[in-house]
Amino acid sequence: MSSRGARLSSPSSLLERPASQDSQDSMEDYWSEVKNIEEDGERAHEDLLERGSMDEAELEEAWLQEAGLSTLVSGELGEGPAEALLSTLTRSQAAMVKKRVDNYTLTMRKRNKQPARHVQDVFSTPDTLLVDPILPVSPKSPNGHMPSRCIHRTSSRVRPAFPSFSPVERRVSECPPPQDTSDTLSFEVPYSEGVTAHRRGRQGDCQDCQRIRRDDPDLPTFQLPRPKLGLTHIQDLSCEDMKKIGYISLIELTTFYDCLGIELKRNRAARSKARESGIFGVPLTTLLENDQKKFPGSKVPLVFRKLLSKLEQTGLQTEGILRVPGSASRVKHLRQELEQKFYEERFDWEQVRHNDAAGLLKMFIRELPYPLLTLQHLPAFAAAQSVSSPRHQIQALHLLIMLLPEPNRDTLKALLEFLRKVVAYEEKNRMSLWNVSMIVAPNLFTYRGKNAKQEEMQGAAGAAHLVRLLITYQELLWTVPCFLISHVRKLNEASKKPPSSEKTKRKLLLMRKRNAEKTERSELTDLREGVIRVHAPLHAKISMAIQLDNETKAKDVMARFDYENGRGSRSTSQRPVQYLFEVGGNIGERCLDPETHLLDVYHVNPHCEWLLKPTTT
Repeated sequence: MSSRGARLSSPSSLLERPASQDSQDSMEDYWSEVKNIEEDGERAHEDLLERGSMDEAELEEAWLQEAGLSTLVSGELGEGPAEALLSTLTRSQAAMVKKRVDNYTLTMRKRNKQPARHVQDVFSTPDTLLVDPILPVSPKSPNGHMPSRCIHRTSSRVRPAFPSFSPVERRVSECPPPQDTSDTLSFEVPYSEGVTAHRRGRQGDCQDCQRIRRDDPDLPTFQLPRPKLGLTHIQDLSCEDMKKIGYISLIELTTFYDCLGIELKRNRAARSKARESGIFGVPLTTLLENDQKKFPGSKVPLVFRKLLSKLEQTGLQTEGILRVPGSASRVKHLRQELEQKFYEERFDWEQVRHNDAAGLLKMFIRELPYPLLTLQHLPAFAAAQSVSSPRHQIQALHLLIMLLPEPNRDTLKALLEFLRKVVAYEEKNRMSLWNVSMIVAPNLFTYRGKNAKQEEMQGAAGAAHLVRLLITYQELLWTVPCFLISHVRKLNEASKKPPSSEKTKRKLLLMRKRNAEKTERSELTDLREGVIRVHAPLHAKISMAIQLDNETKAKDVMARFDYENGRGSRSTSQRPVQYLFEVGGNIGERCLDPETHLLDVYHVNPHCEWLLKPTTT
């Protein structure tokens, strides 16, 4: 968190090698890595993972469950989180949910089973509803692959169905209005709403398609808006809010892909004979549970961190690092020693050579019983390869990062940060961005099943390109889009449960009326004058009233507390850095970017508390 002031570093340093030059390179590094993997014989455990296509009812039920809408098929629909979520969806997102529920209902009828709830009980569906037809699409593989071309819909007017629940009327704006420039990636509106040109089939109006036709050799350098409400990274939000971000992201990703003409398939959530102890072949969640017994708060497996640290300290300048394999016998021996001695702190890291450490790192990733990118979302990652627009590929990856479980997302981020450092030393280690991407891709995108070889042959270059995007745009991808935060605010407001009885309603109304009479005058004064009270329990001066104006930023409040509490103190520099949080109201908890304009946050979330404290990460 110490680098919050420069959280959006430009990817230009990674783009010095043009994509055209990369494309002229053979895929030799990729296939060489595949050969090394096969020679190690580490794909033998694949039979432990069952992979198969789910039938339609199972697929839709799994999707609805992951989207937080399982009550739509369980028959328990009432006044709860699912209804609040439905009430905040856009028309396109609501139409996608309706499509899923429809498909589930039809499939259950074919099984001669009565679904728990009929779709008409959930959605208001006029008989005259017009559905936008889709142009014929080439057959896709089970992973959602399709030819690399733009798929455009016809120009029929879309009138999607939407939930019958009343949406929250107040629109919360996290970002300034999007700018219509090719180098700006807007976070203001859902990505599915930004592909209008694709939906309407107006090919000439799609700037992204024009970019591809001109064969622009470089990856675009996107300029993010600087919202007055501040940039928000994933670690800045509470776990509860991130859970809601996951629900919304799945609905948005499915809607976004549908607008691009891509139908997502889903792998079966297979069972694996995973180990419960040790290091290699152990699920991330199990590793972290074991690690946290010794080091509470660990977010990335300790052995993974240690391997990265070893490589960063001694291997970044080694020529061919990651590419040149270590000794197979040494790597096997080191693996056995790690299993036996790592948690007993008897393992000798001095004996580990650079290339052997790289081999152990890749082996750790490959042998995870559940892929780092998750089994259920691998098809969605693979489908992004067939999106023709770099902008849309990045948007798809952005939503997928929001969907990953926390252990997977944190471990992936640690890996990408290391890979960016490897590329930064290209002049000495001879590992370009493309070289690194080709080496890492077959370790991240593991193809399993009877058609694995064919799928890998078809997706090799696309997988390497996706790794290239992940490395280049990692700062962007770990920034939560403004429209998702706005959605969470509306969802939190809609989730406030109404009183369960008339007696309770009358009692609450009376209490609110009394409280309003006491506080209305002061609240109106505070709102007009922009006065907030910041609490800082770790400071000597634990509370301070702050007069806000249009230029007051979070960093100004932080500096004022430091000044007020640091006068005459020699220990100021030894204190942990404390950041300003907005807590409660329509957000669980959000750590504010130092550049956040506080008066704007005050207007968006007038009932929040303001707290100054260190971060937990």
